[in-house]
Amino acid sequence: MNVIIIEDEKPAARRLSRMLGDLNINVNTMLHSVQESIEWFCNHEHPDLIFLDIQLSDGLSFEIFDVINIKSAIIFTTAYDEYALKAFKLNSIDYLLKPIDDDELETAIHKYKEQIPKKEQLQVDFEDIKKLLINPMDREYKKRFTARVGQHLKIFNVADVECFYSENKGTYLHTTDHRNYLIDTTLDSLEGELNPQQFFRVSRKFYININAIKDIISYTNSRLQIKLNNFDEQDIIVARERVKDFKEWLEK
Repeated sequence: MNVIIIEDEKPAARRLSRMLGDLNINVNTMLHSVQESIEWFCNHEHPDLIFLDIQLSDGLSFEIFDVINIKSAIIFTTAYDEYALKAFKLNSIDYLLKPIDDDELETAIHKYKEQIPKKEQLQVDFEDIKKLLINPMDREYKKRFTARVGQHLKIFNVADVECFYSENKGTYLHTTDHRNYLIDTTLDSLEGELNPQQFFRVSRKFYININAIKDIISYTNSRLQIKLNNFDEQDIIVARERVKDFKEWLEK
């Protein structure tokens, strides 16, 4: 199997390569930018499988496909789960949310091997996904949520939600009036439903509303702690690998 990794963070690329090695898959090449990838594809046989990060140091990785007609199978590796993961599920073999989990990586490889005879059917519609990524404000996002309270359904406007969080296999929303409600969804299901200008997934456990942030505090291991206006049930910590993206999100 001819496998390459396109990832601008070299430590992340090396880690993924080691994880694939543990699955007896050798990575032939690691590329780190759009321009480097274009030059490589122009001069080499295209691989069977590409592990593709979305944002590279010199642009979106989709720019590679504007120049080169690539027919390789794709597995996305991304920290950007706000925009188009639903599209990824429909149009690619799989996506892996950073930091990549060993079991999820093995499952993705298994999916690829199962679909090898159908490789010609695995092409991603890059233009459609790119539109979702580049023009998030053009999309319709969820404006309301409902929660069952006894025999009643209570309606919540998104603007009144300070955060969404998972706890004991349940998903909750926390409101500006300091109340928690169990909702019938998962944090993964919220991907693509929440406006990325307003909500950011700071960890696997929390989505937070930018308008609810009261304070941001330096935390151990280069992480950040978030204080919201009315949420004090538990600590909200920005995962280390998401700190850079979180800071950029704050300045948009």
